[in-house]
Formats: sequence, structure tokens, C-alpha cells
Amino acid sequence: MSLDRETVRRVAKLARIRVDEHRLDELAPELNQIIGFVEQLDEVQTEGVEPMTSVAKQKLRWRADEITDGGRAAEVTGNAPASDMNFFAVPKVVE
Repeated sequence: MSLDRETVRRVAKLARIRVDEHRLDELAPELNQIIGFVEQLDEVQTEGVEPMTSVAKQKLRWRADEITDGGRAAEVTGNAPASDMNFFAVPKVVE
């Protein structure tokens, strides 16, 4: 895929980025280079590779799945400026 001056102008408009007319010709090769790199990533074989959330190998710590004393809604909402039926009450902000 090769981007021309008009495509760069349209991309800039869609991204709401102001680009001077004289810079459009400079940006086209740069964007083409970026797109070329992204197209190279499509060629990478990723079958059998597990998704990862970090480059460092980590294990999440699990907490014990225990029943707590719960049922303390009145205590939880006790310090709230306003509550109604054990729910936090907030002023209406949308009409």
C-alpha cells in the first residue's frame, strides 16, 4: 500500500491533526514506511504463541475465595453524606 498526498491529507483530517500543505509530501514516505513495518508484522508466525500481558514472566497471586461477613450495608453507607435504603444517594446532574 502506498499513500499519496491526498491520502495523507485525509488521514490528517480524520485524526484531526493540522498539517501544513508543504509537509504533506514529507509525511507520505514516513507513513508508507510505518505501514510497511506493520505489514511485516503480519508475516510473523504466531501460531501456538500464548498471549502475554508483560514481557516479564509473572504469576498473579490468587486470594482465597472465602465468604466474608458482608451484609453491612448500613455501616458502609453510614459515613456517606446521603443514603437511601442503604445505597449511596447522589444529586441528579443530568436533566
